[in-house]
Amino acid sequence: MTASQLFHAEASGTDIASRRHQAVARFIAETRRILGNADVTDKSRLGPVARLLEALGQQRELFPDAHFPVSASNPAQVYRLAEDLDGRFALYVSAGLPGKAQPPHDHTTWAIIAGITGRERNNFYEREATADPARDELREIEEFDVVAGSSVTLLPDDVHTIELIGEENGLHLHFYGLALDRLAGRVVFESKAGGSYRHFGPLRRLAAPVTDVATLKAALTDGQEIALLDVRETGVHTKGHPLLAASAPLWRLELLIDRLVPRRDTRIVLLDGGDNADALAHQAAAKLVRLGWGNVSVLEGGVAAWVGAGNELFTGSNVPSKAFGEIIEHEKHTPWIDAEELHRRIEAGADIVVVDSRTTEEFADFSLPFAHSLPGAELVYRIGELAPNPDTLVVVNCAGRTRSIVGAQTLIDAGIPNPVASLKDGTMAWLLSGRSLAQGRVTPLPEPSATTHEGARARAGRVAALAGVRRLDLSGLAKLEAESQTHSLYRFDVRTRGEYESGHLPGWRWAPGGQLVQATDEYLATRGARIVLADFDGVRALTTAAWLAQLGGHEVFVYAPSAGADLVTGPEPVRVLASRPAAASVSSQQAAQRLASGTARLFDVERRSAFEKRHAADAYFAVPDRLEALIADIPAELAILITSSDGVLARVVAAELAARTGRDVRYVSGGTQAWAAAGLPVGTGGERVLTGDDDYWFSPYQHTDVGQRNAGFQAYLDWEVNLVKQLGRESNIGFRLIGTAETAS
Repeated sequence: MTASQLFHAEASGTDIASRRHQAVARFIAETRRILGNADVTDKSRLGPVARLLEALGQQRELFPDAHFPVSASNPAQVYRLAEDLDGRFALYVSAGLPGKAQPPHDHTTWAIIAGITGRERNNFYEREATADPARDELREIEEFDVVAGSSVTLLPDDVHTIELIGEENGLHLHFYGLALDRLAGRVVFESKAGGSYRHFGPLRRLAAPVTDVATLKAALTDGQEIALLDVRETGVHTKGHPLLAASAPLWRLELLIDRLVPRRDTRIVLLDGGDNADALAHQAAAKLVRLGWGNVSVLEGGVAAWVGAGNELFTGSNVPSKAFGEIIEHEKHTPWIDAEELHRRIEAGADIVVVDSRTTEEFADFSLPFAHSLPGAELVYRIGELAPNPDTLVVVNCAGRTRSIVGAQTLIDAGIPNPVASLKDGTMAWLLSGRSLAQGRVTPLPEPSATTHEGARARAGRVAALAGVRRLDLSGLAKLEAESQTHSLYRFDVRTRGEYESGHLPGWRWAPGGQLVQATDEYLATRGARIVLADFDGVRALTTAAWLAQLGGHEVFVYAPSAGADLVTGPEPVRVLASRPAAASVSSQQAAQRLASGTARLFDVERRSAFEKRHAADAYFAVPDRLEALIADIPAELAILITSSDGVLARVVAAELAARTGRDVRYVSGGTQAWAAAGLPVGTGGERVLTGDDDYWFSPYQHTDVGQRNAGFQAYLDWEVNLVKQLGRESNIGFRLIGTAETAS
C-alpha cells in the first residue's frame, strides 16, 4: 500500500478534554518561548503571559463545571492541568463555591491568576517588619476582582488574599513558576492586619479533571483514540474492572506507560476502585502529567460508579482477548476433542499430532507428554513439517481454552488440508481427568521447507486480506511514522525471541504473535491506534495481523522489510522513566550487612509468584501501593530497602516511597539476581508475603492441594465459557469475525 492509499481514521482529539489539552499545550509552549529558563524578577515580563492566560480562560467551553466539581462536602478544589517534570510552569484550575477564601499568603514563586467564571477578589498587601521577629504588619495597597478576560500577576514575595464573591461558583486559572506541591516555604498570616505568621506545607490533595461514566462510555465508542487505564495493582484489577480497562498499576507506570500509551497527547482516562476519593487515580494523573502525558482525566467514582450506573464488571486478566476466543468458538463452531477421547486415540496409536500454542517458556514449565511446542504465530508457518500427511488429525492445546480455540481456528481458517480440533479445556481438562503433565520438555521448532513455506504464505495472505489487513511499502510506513505524534503507532516483531534478538528493525518491539493476540492489553492500551507488524517471512505477521484486525479497535498493517534493511541485535530495550528524584542504592552485600546489623528492613516488590520461587533471605513481599502504610510502624531510624528481580522496579518504587515519606529509602542494585549471584542466602515460599494476591491473578496451577487446584480449574473454565453471555450484556467493542464461507473459498 502506498502512502496515498492509506486509510485515514477520524482525527483524534475533538472531545472537550482533548481540545483543552491542546489549548493548554499551546499556552505552555508560548510561555516557554517568552520566559525561557531565566528567573522572573519583574512583573512586566509576566504581562504577555498574562494576556495569553486570559485568552485561555475565555475559552469557557473547554472548562465545563462537570470536569472540575466542587460541592458542599468539598467546597474548594485545585485541579492540575500541566506541570513540567522539574515542577516549572505549573497550571491549575482553582474551583470553589461562593465564599471560598484564603487568608493573606505569599507564593515564593511568581504567579498569574486569570478568570474563567465567577469573581475572585484579590486584595494585595505591603508587608512590613515589626520589632517582634515573629510578627509582621500588613497594609492593604490594592484590590482587584479577577473575572473572565482579566488577570493579576504576583512576584514571589507578594502577599494577597483571595475570596470568591457573588453567587456564582468560581473557576480560575492559576499559573505558577513552580508547582504548588513543591512550595514548602510559603507564609500565611493570622489576619489581614498581619500579626504572627507561619510556614505552611503543600496542598494535601491536588486533583485531575474528572469525567463521568456516561461520558466515558460514549468516548469508548466515538472512534477517536482513548486509553482506559486501571491504576490499581493487577491482582485487584482482575477481581473486577470494565472490559476495556488495561492494567497499569500506579507504582509501575514509569515502566509501563511508554509502551502501553506511547503518544503523549493520547486521551487517557484513569480509574481505581472509587474509594478514598479516587486517590490512586489522581496520584497516577499527577505522575503522568509530570512525565509528559497531559490529556488525562479521572473517572469520578471509579469502578464503584461504573457498577452503580448498571455496567458490567469483568473478572480475570486479558479479558477482551479471552472473550474473543469464546466468541470464535461460539460463532464459528470450532471443532474440539475432549481429554478422554484424545487419550483413547493416542493409546490406540491414531495418526494425531498435538501442538501446544503457548509460548516455549510456558511449554517448558509443563506440557502434555506427547505434545510439540508450536506457539500461535508459528502454527500456519510450521505445521506442514509436523503434519505433512493431510489425513493426520491436528489437535491444538493450551493451559485453558483461549489459545486452543484460536490456534485451531487459525489452522482451519488458513485452509490446511488436515482435520483440526482444539483440546477442550486444555491441560486443565487433562489434569482434571486424573492424568499428569510433563515438565522441562523442549521440542525444537521445525523449519519449513520451501514447498511448505510457499503454501503457508499463500494461506496466510488470503486470510489477512479477508480480515482487512493492509500492506505497507516503505513510503507508507514512513507516512505512519511521520503521523505518530497525532495518531498512535505501535510497531511489533512477532517472530521468536531468538530471531528477534539476532536482528530486528530499530525501535520495533518484540511481541510473540500468539501472545499479542492472547494478551493484547499487556502490549498496547490505546483504542483506535495503528498497529504495524514486521513481515519477514510472509506468514507469521499476516497470521497475527488477521486476528488483530478481527479483534477490532485498531487499524492493522504489515510491512515487509527489504533484504538489505538495517537491523539491530539484542533484546528489546525497555525505557524506564523517572517521575521522582532518584533514591540512593546499596549493593547486595551492603544490604545484607545492614539486615544483619538490624538497621534496615527489606521489601521485595516484583511479583508474588517470582518472590515465592526465589527471594533474598529476610525479605518481605509487598505490592508497592501498600508500602507506605506497611512501613509506618517501622522505627524511623531503620532504613527501608527495596528489591525486585533485577532492581529496575525497585529503583522506581524506592524513589516514589522516599518522596512520599521523607525516609531513608534505598534500592538494592541488581535486585534478587545480583543477590543470588553474590552467593547470599535466598529463600522460597510465601511465608513472608504481606499483601496476598493483590499484584496478580492467582492461577489455579499454583495450588499445591489437588482439590483446591481442581476447584480452581473448574471455576476458571466456567468463567471463560460464561464470557459469551456476559459479553452479550456489553456494548459492541468491535469484534468482527470473517465468515466460515469466506475462509473456505
